[in-house]
Amino acid sequence: MPFAIILSCTRRIGLQPLGSFSTPRYGKTMVELLLDAGALLGESPRWNGADARLYWVDIDAHRIHRTDPATGRDEVMQLDGPVGCVAPRAAGGLIAALKSGCALIDEWGAAPQAFGEQVLADLPGQRFNDGCVDAAGRLWVGSLTADKAKRDATLYRVDPDATLTPMIAGLMTSNGAAFSPDGRTFYHADTPTHRIDAYDVDPATGTLGDKRVFHQFSEGHGRPDGAAIDAEGCYWSALWDGWRIVRLSPQGELIQTVEMPVQRPTMIVFGGEDLKTAFVTSAGKNLNDEEREAQPHAGGVFSFRVDVPGLTQTDFGG
Repeated sequence: MPFAIILSCTRRIGLQPLGSFSTPRYGKTMVELLLDAGALLGESPRWNGADARLYWVDIDAHRIHRTDPATGRDEVMQLDGPVGCVAPRAAGGLIAALKSGCALIDEWGAAPQAFGEQVLADLPGQRFNDGCVDAAGRLWVGSLTADKAKRDATLYRVDPDATLTPMIAGLMTSNGAAFSPDGRTFYHADTPTHRIDAYDVDPATGTLGDKRVFHQFSEGHGRPDGAAIDAEGCYWSALWDGWRIVRLSPQGELIQTVEMPVQRPTMIVFGGEDLKTAFVTSAGKNLNDEEREAQPHAGGVFSFRVDVPGLTQTDFGG
């Protein structure tokens, strides 16, 4: 299991304004640079109200970050393998989805300890990716496969007793996991399909029911990556290669667009004292010179204010 090393640094960015960007029904949105992190593959932002910190990962750099938006202080936990996502635990510390399986981190800087079946251990072409915690404290986390043609990635449900249950198979890149405010609808995206699906779900048992297409994006304008739900039940999706964040109504209608200063926003979360600050991670890898010149802050963490607050996130129950 990867060992953790703490690297602490203070990078005071101070919410640099990057401009106002049009939104169809909501006027102008000011996007600001919170942290010029230079992440290769920033992902999985999680707001922890207990310590007023933003937790997020750089998958390809094998790092977990803990950022204080008030001071700009960014602490880094270095692992020796990729970390797809993290979430705070009710017992303290974090749960992390790593290369082969999940692990518990009892406190900041502690070495991860394997939790449950290391289900990807014999699948070298896969790793864990996006995930979210439902209202019952269960982690829903999916894998991705380097060989997209095989479609053998899977979404799993990880219960607090460490039981790992396959939920959706036949995927390429599991992403966009989120639940409606009442917990009865589960949203999920298989990124290369350009589609977000919605499933009926039993909040008590965590069992999925009927599936329907929630929103189909046209090709060539970005693909759905990480997501979050707000208090009105609207689904916010970061569009990889799309330069924007979109807000979809509970019926799947596109009702708001926030243009981003980076090509590859990866995921959004709501935080701050009033849950009205949106934090967005991004990726800076695999850009050519022209692309990098057009987006010097690629790999940064950004923020903007919203009118409708997000939902308080449940901690993992393990």
